[in-house]
This record gives sequence, structure tokens and C-alpha cells, in this order.
Amino acid sequence: MPPPPHQKPENVLKRAHELIGVNQAPAALTLLHEHVTSKRSRNVPITSLEPVMTLLVELAVEQKKGKLAKDALYQYKNIAQNTNVGTIELVLKKFIELAAEKVTAAQQKADEVQSSIEATAGSSSVDDLEASETPESILLATVSGEQSKDRTDRAIVTPWLKFLWEAYRTVLDILRNNARLELLYQSTAMQAFDFCLKYTRKTEFRRLCELLRNHVQTAAKYSAQMHAINLNDPDTLQRHLETRFQQLNVAVELELWQEAFRSVEDIHTLLSLSKRPAKNVMMANYYEKLTRIFLVGENYLFHAAAWARYYNLLRQSAAMMATGQSKKSDNPPASEADLQKAATFVVLSALSIPVISTSRSRGAMVDFDEARKNKNSRLTHLLGLSQAPTRATLFRDALSKAVLRRASPQIRDLYNILEVDFHPLSICQKISPILAQVGADEEMQKYIIPLQQVILTRLFQQLSQVYETVDLDFVESLAQFPEPFQVTRATIEKFIMNGNKKGDLAIRMDHATGVLSFDVDVFSSAKAVHAGSAAGSAESETGSVQRLQSTPSQIVRSQLIRLAEVLYTTCRYIDPSFNAAQIKARDAALARAKAGAEKEHLEILARKEVIQKRKDKASEIQAQREKENARKKMLQEQALQQAEAQRLAEEQRIREQKRMASEREQIKKKEVENMLKDMKLDDVELEDLDNLDSNKIRMIKLQQLEREKNTIAEKLRITGKRLDHLERAYRKEEAKKLPEDYAKQRERDLAAYELIKAQTLKEAEIKHKEDVALKHRLTRLMPFYESFRADLHERRRDMFEKRRRDAERELEKQVTLRRKEYRERKLREKREREEKERALREAEERAEREKEEERKRQEARKEELARIREEREKERERAREAQARQQQREEEAMARRRAEKAAAAAVPIREREPVAAAAPAAGGPPRLALAGNKPSWREREAAKAAATGGAPAGAAAPPLPMERTDSSDRAGGPPRLALAGNKPSWREREAAKAAAGGSAPPPERGTLPPRVPSGRGVPMDRVGSGRGGERDNGLAPEPLKPSGAPGKYVPKFRREG
Repeated sequence: MPPPPHQKPENVLKRAHELIGVNQAPAALTLLHEHVTSKRSRNVPITSLEPVMTLLVELAVEQKKGKLAKDALYQYKNIAQNTNVGTIELVLKKFIELAAEKVTAAQQKADEVQSSIEATAGSSSVDDLEASETPESILLATVSGEQSKDRTDRAIVTPWLKFLWEAYRTVLDILRNNARLELLYQSTAMQAFDFCLKYTRKTEFRRLCELLRNHVQTAAKYSAQMHAINLNDPDTLQRHLETRFQQLNVAVELELWQEAFRSVEDIHTLLSLSKRPAKNVMMANYYEKLTRIFLVGENYLFHAAAWARYYNLLRQSAAMMATGQSKKSDNPPASEADLQKAATFVVLSALSIPVISTSRSRGAMVDFDEARKNKNSRLTHLLGLSQAPTRATLFRDALSKAVLRRASPQIRDLYNILEVDFHPLSICQKISPILAQVGADEEMQKYIIPLQQVILTRLFQQLSQVYETVDLDFVESLAQFPEPFQVTRATIEKFIMNGNKKGDLAIRMDHATGVLSFDVDVFSSAKAVHAGSAAGSAESETGSVQRLQSTPSQIVRSQLIRLAEVLYTTCRYIDPSFNAAQIKARDAALARAKAGAEKEHLEILARKEVIQKRKDKASEIQAQREKENARKKMLQEQALQQAEAQRLAEEQRIREQKRMASEREQIKKKEVENMLKDMKLDDVELEDLDNLDSNKIRMIKLQQLEREKNTIAEKLRITGKRLDHLERAYRKEEAKKLPEDYAKQRERDLAAYELIKAQTLKEAEIKHKEDVALKHRLTRLMPFYESFRADLHERRRDMFEKRRRDAERELEKQVTLRRKEYRERKLREKREREEKERALREAEERAEREKEEERKRQEARKEELARIREEREKERERAREAQARQQQREEEAMARRRAEKAAAAAVPIREREPVAAAAPAAGGPPRLALAGNKPSWREREAAKAAATGGAPAGAAAPPLPMERTDSSDRAGGPPRLALAGNKPSWREREAAKAAAGGSAPPPERGTLPPRVPSGRGVPMDRVGSGRGGERDNGLAPEPLKPSGAPGKYVPKFRREG
């Protein structure tokens, strides 16, 4: 069939009006659509085609034919974009206006319907004024779950809202990436944002933002197409920025914070592409929205940084407007009140940055995790900062820019209390009035919770410098806040545990005694001592809490540094050549710098040229690399799209499987519920339905039946017992009245007997007379009856005989079958009995074999255990012998040692002292008498010779070993600290024993006591290890003596000694 002949637009328009006049609007719309989408319409003049498109748009909106309108509008854009762009704008605006009018009309209609429903449902139509709702309304509300207004809107307004949303999306798709239609594109996007905001369409707003992002990516991808937009054009980029700022405002109004953050990233990307700076009013809006986004995300560090950027922008705007460098319309309002409010929030937000990070408040900036590092880098770039912010840098900037002086008085006081003053016992008491004022302000109330974290951190940091241990109840009394913001004991304990976990606190908690112990170990890690040095801290390395005194660990760590500083200062004042050498070196450096200045200048110029050439070459390489990366990115995007399509298909399949599984579970659960209802089980909870199956339900039913049976039996028992007692009582009372009742009953029975006897005799006499008369009447019929019976017997004799024979044969047959079945049953039972006996015999034999095998295994195990026990006994005997030998050697060594000491003591002190003093002068440098030095080989040989009396006269006596003194008695170094947990040394314990009247002799100067580290208990006994003799200069430890205390094992050879 050939295609219909092409008609002119005027004729098509006339025909469409005729169809509309006869109520054929769908046919008119189809006619117009076919005419516009026809290939022959491409050569039609635009002035003739524009009325056709206008009428088509009107009919499409009237009939909700969005797809037809979309096809026609695409075709019309392709026809008119090269000749007349204004007509495209006119038609698209008409399309949007008509759809918006329909939504408004639907809204008015819904309001009218709702008002009419409310009017008809007034008090005049209510039968019962005490009934708030009718059964019909309750049932309808239960089924639908919505109110009448929501149902009315869903039925009337929602279809037109959907159509308007489709219209916006269609127009944006048509106008995308077209420089001639850029203005209409931006205005349509603004209208779409207003639509989402007016009707609170959050889902559509997300889709709209994603659609606009895709359009920008497409524009950058196909920038070489004809009429494509140029993002490098400042005007185009400015329009896109305005659209994104409106998108950010709508996202914040709708509280879509993730979409708002994506909008911020879009704005930052466009700002990086822009060659002209953005207006201050736009950037102020940008930073203000960032503060809200970061506050919702509980990212207090970047929230404070955003407030700082916002305040700096206001300050710059005020300065520029004061000097007349910028117009007032391009700058945000920057009055003194606005600046004071911004400064207040800058300081308050900086104070609210948690010093100890929690799982939700991300205040740390030293997390080296790659993902977190990349995220922080992104956020830093969004704020336009060169480096990541910290709590200390924010305070430093606030102080340098006089932000603190401009803030409100209570915030300044709060800063002084938290960051300047040192008052651990009154910090919460001073802050409570300020917290009450902050909590009264609706905008500042959001900072109460992070401020409490900071206050608790400062409280514990300051308490750790004053106390070593503190009661938890005392800490709880210190951490008192105003009533709405009071913290509990559990909150304080959780805060302490989190601080210990993050490494910012070093506190031990004893729940038994309710005591907190601060870590004062001199060798503790510096992470918990220096505030800000921990991985969870938001403070910098140099920032620290106010210090009242240095901790022992700080003293130990800074000892060498202080010594170096003192030595350097001493050299400067004592040695003049030291200062002269420094001055000479500085002059020489200046002379070398003057001599080589010209040469260095020429080298710098040459290096500059080389750098420029390398930069140009690097630019070319970078351009080629970017081109290659763009191609790879396009291929990667295609692969990602394919992977995404596969992923979506897989997710759809998984969702379908989960849906079917959930439906099966629901059906199973429903069946179980029905079974429980049928069984009338009321004691089964709904939470246990998932764990029930048919067997468990049967068990539950049996248990319930058993309980019911027991209950009924118990009731019957109690009832029977009660009836027995009642019957016994009745019979006891009845036995008293039985004789009298028996006499009365006998009289009544006798009278009744006589009466019944007389009646019976009379009735018998009457009946006898009647029977005699009946006999005389029936006697006449007996001959006829006998003859009839004889004839009947003759006729039925043959039939009786036949049935009797059949019955006998059937009986014989049944008897035969019964006998056969009996014999077979007996044989089968005999075989089964024999099979059971055989299986029983086999089981008994198998059990006997297993029992015999188990007995053999037990015997083998006992033999093995006896052998192992014998070997162990031999090993213990050998060990005891070795230990006895070792003890003997130790006693011999002790005897030799005592002999050596006695010989050394026999030498006069005056003879030993000059020799000892002259020994260092014999040769070499002087030997320092440091703690822990052992005598050399020569010294030990000389001591042995002196002890035996065979030493030559001129031999020098070895110097006495330096006694290990306490750290408090040393000539140099810090004094020994009396820290918690340190134990007294060996000398202190021996002195205490001697003072108490003990028998232990005082230690001699020439002997070295066993070394006992402070706070670590008695050292290990190294007898037999091969190292104890070398460490103690050949001295063996004192032999152990049996203590005789109950419950302790004493070896046999020690018991005998």
C-alpha cells in the first residue's frame, strides 16, 4: 500500500480542528504527530509548522501523551535549530506552561474534592456524635494506610505531577549540549528545581541532579560537535555555576545532604575550570552550605574550617565595599553584626572539634589510611586550602586575625577556660553557665555534645598533671553540667575507654574500688602524654594542654637535651675560642657567597632556560598523555557501562531470588501460624515461628496435651478426694438416723406391697378371662394354619437343601484356607524367630570380641603408662643427683669466696689505698668508677694472689669494685623518683632487716649484691644455665633452705639435709 500523500501544514491544521470539533481529539493528535515526524516535513517552512506544533503540544498535554510530544519535539528541534531557534523556545515554553497549569488545576480540584468530602462528612451526616470514626472509615484506613486527602492527591494530583516531571526531563534532554539553547536550558533547570522544592519531590531531585551531571559530562565528551557548548567560555561557565548553586540551595532545603555534597563537588569542579573568579556572594553561599553539610556529617574539623573560610570572605567583602572596589550586589551582607556572629561561630566550631576522635566524630588529621587520606585531601581542596586544617592552626589563624576579640563574650570566656587557664577542679563549674547560654540558642545548641567531649578531655588531661590516683565519684562530681546536658557515669567511663583505645589518655580504671589511676611510668609511651600526638587527636604535634609540671617520663626523655643545652651555653661563656671559631666560619661563608654570586647568577639563568625547555617538552608530553588517557578513559567507561549493565542484571536476578525466597518463607510461616491456630496453641510467641517445623509443632502439641491431661487428672483427684470426704461425712450422719428411717421405710414398703398386690391380682384375673376368650376364638382357625404350614414346608424343602449344601461347601473351603494360612504363619514366625536368634548370637559374639579387644588395649595402655612412669622416675633421680652435685659445687665456691674475702680483709687499708690510687696512673687513661663496672682480668688475678699470700711485693692491688648506688645517691643524672609501683632495693631491705634486729650481716664493700630491678621481683635462679657465674663474678647464690611451710614441695635430698 503506498504512503498517503503529503499534505500542507495548513490543511493538516484545518483537519485537526475539524476532528476536535467532532470530539475526535486522539485522532487529531495522531494526525499532527504523523505530519510532524514525517520526513517530508523537514522542508516545510517553520512559520507554517509552528501552529501545528503548538496545537500538538496542547492536545498531548490534554491527553497525557508525553511520548508522542517527546518524539514530535525532538523532530521539531532537528528541523528548526539551524534556522529559527526562537520557535523552539516558544514551543518548549508552551509545553512546560501547559503542564504546570494542569498541575495547578489538579491541585485546586483536589482541594475542592477534599472540602466537599469534609463538608458531606460534617456533623449533619453523623448518626452517633460520640463515635469519632465509623467502621467503614476505620476499615478503609486500615487497608489503605492513608488519609482521605492523601488518597485524593494520589488519584488526582500525582498523575499530573508525574507528567510535569516527564515534561521537564524531556525538555532538558532536548536542550542539552546546545549553545543556542543554553539560556532556555538553564531556566528550565531552575524551574525543575523549584518544582522539586515546591512539591518536596526528593527522588525526582536526585534524578534531576544526576541528569544534569550526565549532561555536563556529555558536553565535555562531545565538545567537537556542531553547536556544542564550550565550558571554557566564562559566560557559559557562570550560568552553569548559578545553576549548581541553586541545586545546592534546594538540596539543603530538602535536607538531602549526600546530594548537597555532590553538588559542592560539582561547583568546585566548575570553579577550577573557570578563568574568572566567582562572586563573593556565591562563594559565601558555598561556604555557608558547606558548614551545614559538615555539621550534619559530624565532621567538626572541616566544619570549623568552613566557618573560618566564610568569615574571611565576609571580612574581605566588607573591606572591598568600604574602599569601593566592588559592588554591593556582588558581595554578601557584611555588617558588624554579621561579622560578630560569624566570628562567634568560628571560635565555637573550633572549640567543638573533639580532641579525642570517636567512631562518629572524625576530628583526626593524621590517619595514614589511604582512603581516609584521599577523602581528607578532597575535603581540603573543596575548601580551597593548601594543606589540611588542624585544631591548632585554626586557633592560630583566629588569634592572628582578631577573630577572638570580635566573638561574643561568653565564647571568649569559653576559649579562655578550655585553652588558656588551668583549673581542673572548677572547669565544669565555670563552663556550666556558658553551656546554658549556648544551649538556649537554637543555632548553637548543636555544639553541646562535641563541647562536652572537649571539656571531659581537658578535665582528664589537667587532672593527670595534679593527681596520680583519683576517685571516680570525685570525677563524676567534677563533671557536672546544666540539667538538660548532664552526663552519666556510664558516659564518663565510655569516654575514658575510648580515650585509652585511641591512645590519647593513659588511665586505668579499677571498678572494684572505683579509682582512676593515671599512668606515671617513666618509660611510658609519649603518645598518651603529649596531647595531639596520638592517632585519634585533632591537635597538632606542637599543640599541648596547659602544663603545670613536667611528668617523670618527660624528665627522662628531655635529660640529654637539657644536658646538651647546658654544655653548649657553658662552652660559649668559658671558651673564647669557641665564639671566635663561629665568627670566623660566618665571615668565611660570607666571603665565599660574595665571590660566587656572579657565577651563581649565570648558572641560575642557564638553569632557568633549561627548565623552560624541559617544561615545554613536558607540556607536549602531558598533552599527548592526556589525549591517550582520554581514549583509555572512554574505553574504560564503555567497559564500566557493560559491567554495570551486567551488575544490574545480576542484582535483578538476586533480588528476584530473594523475593521468591521471602515469599516462600512467608507462605511457610503462614502455614505454621494456621497449624498453630488449628491446634489452638496460644502459648507460642510469634518470634519463635521461624524456628518451628512440623516435628516441633507436634512436640508442642504433645506437650500441651500432656499438660492438659495432667491438669485434668489433678482436678479429678482433688474432686474425688473432696467427694470421698463429703460422702464419708454424709454416711456418719446417716448412720445415726438409719434405724428410725428403716422402720418408716418398712411401713411404707408394706403398705405399698399390699396395694400393688391387690392391683396385680385384679389385673391378672381380668387378663386371664380375656386370654381364655381369645383362645376359644383362635381354636377354630388352627386346622387352616396347620394345612397352610405343611404346604409351605413342602414347597421350600428343595431350596433349603440347596442352600444348606452350598453353605457346607463354603464352610469347607474357608476351613481349608484358614488351615493353610495358619501353617504359613507358623512357618514364617519360625523363620523370623530363627533369624532373630542368629542376629542375637552374632551381636553377642561381636560384643565379646570388642570387649576382649578393649581389655587388651587397656592392658597395653597400663604397660605403657608404667614404662613412662619408670622412665620419669629415673629422670627425676638423675636430676636430683645433678642438683645435689651442683649444690655441693656452690657450697665449695662459697667457701672459696669467704676465704678470698678474709684474705683481702687481712691486708691493711693504708697499704691498699695508695696502690689503688696509683693503679690508674700506671698507664692509660683514668678508669671511671661507674656503677655496674666489673673488675678486669688483671684485677681478679691480683686479688687471688693477695688472698693466697703469694703475690709479689711490687704488684698493685686491684681496685675495689664500685658499689652500685641508688639512683638518688648518684653524682649525676636526675634523682630517683618515688613512683607508684617501685619496690625497695636489696640494700634497703637488708638495712631494714638489720634495723629490725635481724641476723643478716651488713654487706661488705667488696662484694656485689645480687641485682634486683626495681618493681620486677626476685631475679630468676640461673643455676645450671652457665651464665650465673659470669654475671656475679664467680659468686654462687646462697643455697636454698627448706621453708617447712605447709603446702610446698621440698625435695628428698633437702629434707634429709
